[in-house]
Amino acid sequence: QVQLVESGGGLVQAGGSLRLSCAASLRAFSVFSVYAVAWYRQTPGNERELVASIGSGGSTNYVDSVRGRFTISRDNAKKTVYLQMNNLKPEDTAVYYCATVNPRYWGQGTQVTVSS
Repeated sequence: QVQLVESGGGLVQAGGSLRLSCAASLRAFSVFSVYAVAWYRQTPGNERELVASIGSGGSTNYVDSVRGRFTISRDNAKKTVYLQMNNLKPEDTAVYYCATVNPRYWGQGTQVTVSS
């Protein structure tokens, strides 16, 4: 069982930056580093879109629309995964969720709003 809590969302102007955090709570003797973790985003009426993922070994993947602007990273000692978002655009506005990959656990989401 893994519980995930996202933070760091907010309102920012286009061109600005935000850093999202995804903090994990695990049951005793579980190791966070074995989990691959992904960030998703969702806008009203649409399905959740995979934005970025990071494997247990640190390998990363990004959707084309954010590559070069977003960076996913992890600090296993802090049981936290980050999403640094730079040069934000209005189309990045969404609720951002983090999730472990396998098995799948979801956080509650954090709103990101980018004004033009």
